[in-house]
Amino acid sequence: SPYSFQGMGKDGIRLLELAKKETGLPICTELMAISEIGNFHNVDLIQVGARNFQNFDLLKELGRFGKPVLLKRGLSGTIQELLMSAEYIMANGNENVILCERGIRTYDPYTRNCLDVSAVPYLHKVSHLPVVLDPSHASGIRWMVRTLACASVAAGCDGLEIEVHCNPEKAWSDASQQLNPAMFEELMTKLGKYAAVENKTM
Repeated sequence: SPYSFQGMGKDGIRLLELAKKETGLPICTELMAISEIGNFHNVDLIQVGARNFQNFDLLKELGRFGKPVLLKRGLSGTIQELLMSAEYIMANGNENVILCERGIRTYDPYTRNCLDVSAVPYLHKVSHLPVVLDPSHASGIRWMVRTLACASVAAGCDGLEIEVHCNPEKAWSDASQQLNPAMFEELMTKLGKYAAVENKTM
């Protein structure tokens, strides 16, 4: 909806820069348009959202910009389309691309999207790029994130994108899918055990 929260633009990036200075954590945030790219020089990882994954002019510009990119699969995008979108970035000089499976739209609306865990082994087979899964956006439901995250680790993903908020009920965006810090800590402990089975560490 055009009336829902649309992000904070430059002010949001400034807040992220302050958080990075205080914590040392790197910044990952979403770029929506080529016109905003000048604000992203201090961003460590630029996210391309599902609705922009075939914005080819933006992808080419990100290839030239040189910052690492987290590329999300589109709502109805095929694996081949995701790989070709990554190719637009790499063909323009930037090979630092991470693929992100965040669920695709299906005919059944019981979850926000349908998480395609089969994408992980296939992408690892046909590509050299790391693959991250987003169980928060896939389900859109807080209590499902834990199970989908465990399934993602079992499928061999290289990372997870999980939304966390100190007070999820008051979040301006995607409140229904966000974990609180205690839930996140519990999940990380559980995922560490799953990762150990796969000879991986968290």
